[in-house]
Amino acid sequence: MADKLANPMRTTLLNDKIEWYPVSSPEWPGDVRLYKVEKMLFHGKSKYQELVVFQSAKHGKVAILDGQIQLTEKEEFAYQEMLAHLPLCSIPNPKKVLLVGGGDGGILREISRHLSVEQIDICEIDQMVIDVYKQFFPEIAVGYEDPRVKVYIDDGVAFMKAVPEGTYDVIILDAFESIGTIGLELANKEFLESVARALRPGGVMSTPADSFWLEDFTVEDTVAQCRPIFTGSVRYAWAAIPSYSSGTIGFVLCSTDGPAVDFQKPVNPLDTESNGVAKGPPKLYNPEIHAAAFCLPSFVKEVVGARS
Repeated sequence: MADKLANPMRTTLLNDKIEWYPVSSPEWPGDVRLYKVEKMLFHGKSKYQELVVFQSAKHGKVAILDGQIQLTEKEEFAYQEMLAHLPLCSIPNPKKVLLVGGGDGGILREISRHLSVEQIDICEIDQMVIDVYKQFFPEIAVGYEDPRVKVYIDDGVAFMKAVPEGTYDVIILDAFESIGTIGLELANKEFLESVARALRPGGVMSTPADSFWLEDFTVEDTVAQCRPIFTGSVRYAWAAIPSYSSGTIGFVLCSTDGPAVDFQKPVNPLDTESNGVAKGPPKLYNPEIHAAAFCLPSFVKEVVGARS
């Protein structure tokens, strides 16, 4: 099979005879998840990361980034909707939004549902990611079709340093992970300070975080790191997403000093009749799910509740 992507990067397609694709995570040593492969579609390496796409038997197309599950067609909406709408629905009339990472386009698709938004900027370090998703996941990459979207191919750390103070109402980080070199560069005090500086008073940030089922649950440290920087509010939320190792994922929501933000009470409801470039209304997110995302198990409240 020929690689259809026109780019200079070294790309090869995996052997079509592979029947099962194993996915393991350093966060869950000893556990392996197997996906039955119907057809290998893409295998590419940029100078930043390795991306694999295949057609699975039960989950639709699957994307694997640096050996870790990034998304499946069957349930990608759950992650995209929660990471986007938890912050966007928590403040009135957001107008300027920045996405760091998220090159697949799914978060852009969800942001496009918000009619008050006038400017959608995305900073993605790897052009390969954008090209691959546009080719193999058009219903996710449809987010790029919104005319409000402006794409910057740049390093997120450098980009944030150059953003003028108070530019954005909402900043969504989709590359803030404890595993992987790109994520590690973003998970530091200096970067988070640049994010807070780029937000207007009462502006909000959202980022994925650890599942509370991890043995080495680090969200207490993340909350402690964010609290002195985001002096409005810092909250932990979660959602069930079956393809992730524990079946759940966390989110950290932060606001800057200014108009108070109560993340558990959405004040900017989605108009599900107007869905931007998305094909139909949200599949997971609604006001009840929004509020419930901040309801934590007792053992989690003991860890993060006092700091939130």
